Amino acid sequence: MSFIRKDGRICSQMRPINIKFDALGYASSSVLLEIGQTKVLTSITLQNKVPPFLRGKGTGWLTAEYAMLPCATQKRTTRESSQQQKNSRSVEISRLIGRSLRSITDLDPLGERTIIVDCDVLQANGGTRVACITAASLALKLAVCRWLKRKILIKNILKDSIAGISVGLINDQICLDLDFREDSSALIDFNFILTKSGKIIELQGTAEKAPLDWNDFEQCKNLATKGITNIFKIIDNKIKEIPELFENKQNTQNIATKKTSSFSLGSRLAKSL
Repeated sequence: MSFIRKDGRICSQMRPINIKFDALGYASSSVLLEIGQTKVLTSITLQNKVPPFLRGKGTGWLTAEYAMLPCATQKRTTRESSQQQKNSRSVEISRLIGRSLRSITDLDPLGERTIIVDCDVLQANGGTRVACITAASLALKLAVCRWLKRKILIKNILKDSIAGISVGLINDQICLDLDFREDSSALIDFNFILTKSGKIIELQGTAEKAPLDWNDFEQCKNLATKGITNIFKIIDNKIKEIPELFENKQNTQNIATKKTSSFSLGSRLAKSL
């Protein structure tokens, strides 16, 4: 039987999600995503150069940067720019975001240009990395749509969309979307990153105090899949507020309908002959 968590949710319940588009004026696109008390801001820009290892190869690149603002947590943290070296956690999460997005992006049509994904945590209360990945995927979708419309790109470079969610074992119950307090005490802690088509991008997790059996892992997987499916439903509803994305989807459907109609007409004419 599902128990009631400290914030009033049942085990399978996510925190409230709120999405705001174009919170920044100068980026190609930006998304402010709130999941409960966790707030992240992601932005997408395009740079007309690639890293040295790709120069002359005619293909593009995508890279990401993740940072947490000093007052994103209850206790202020030192701003990374004032430190002598980058925070190892920020570097690890930056790499995770970058490779996750590259896995669903065809970089060849980009030419020798780089997509830069900036992820800033405004307020942290658990699940910042998966929130950034979800927001970045949505922001990238909007940016690509705009680049296509402005002829900056001549081909859609996105093969899918991605989202992430956390799952953990609390009081012998598998729970979805952990806040910071739950994440700190969970016996099992997993981050699932999946595509909209249901494929795995990355799994991160560990058993903190005791080994994890396959039955528990199966429950984690099933709950995470349901959670991410729900996230995409929320995103799909929100997309309708952005004419560029909604119209693009409608145009694609109209083209497909015209092709189907033409095929049907051709078949009828062939039969009549």
